[in-house]
Amino acid sequence: MIKEAVEEAKASGEVVDEEELKADPIIEEAKQEKENSKKKKSKKQDKKDEKIEELTDKLTRQMAEFENFRKRTDKEKSKMYEIGAKDIVEKILPVIDNFERGLEAVTEEEKSEPFVQGMEMIYKQLITSLEEVGVKPIDALGQEFNPDFHNAVMHVEDESLGENVVAEELQKGYMYKDTVVRFSMVKVAN
Repeated sequence: MIKEAVEEAKASGEVVDEEELKADPIIEEAKQEKENSKKKKSKKQDKKDEKIEELTDKLTRQMAEFENFRKRTDKEKSKMYEIGAKDIVEKILPVIDNFERGLEAVTEEEKSEPFVQGMEMIYKQLITSLEEVGVKPIDALGQEFNPDFHNAVMHVEDESLGENVVAEELQKGYMYKDTVVRFSMVKVAN
């Protein structure tokens, strides 16, 4: 731009010093505009880079959020399955109790009858099926009283047993995997 101005001045016959042109405010303004346009181009490039970086960050965060959501729903599904299984086990336990009461009432002479043998087979099959899915009885008789597994409903003084020992199991307790489905109803000594 300066060279153009110098050549224009020479053509018109005016003697112009290049230093004067450099100090001219109009020429300085033109230089500033040229530099600003270069900066704007680089700023546009920077704005694009900033936008790309912002969108990349947003995408990364959303992917992490989705992954957390997926894991959380998987945990909730497994918990719901366990809760459902626990509810079914709770409904089956009275049937097991009735089987046990019925089999305890059978006399020695009746144990050889086909009907009683069939009932014992059904009871054993039911217990085996429950054990396969993770249901097991809680040991109580002769164990130290533990409120996490036992529900004490009676207290008895018995010198032959130690302190806080389960003297009698009134109702059998059961666990499903690591959760207590039903507490053992027990009589505690001393």
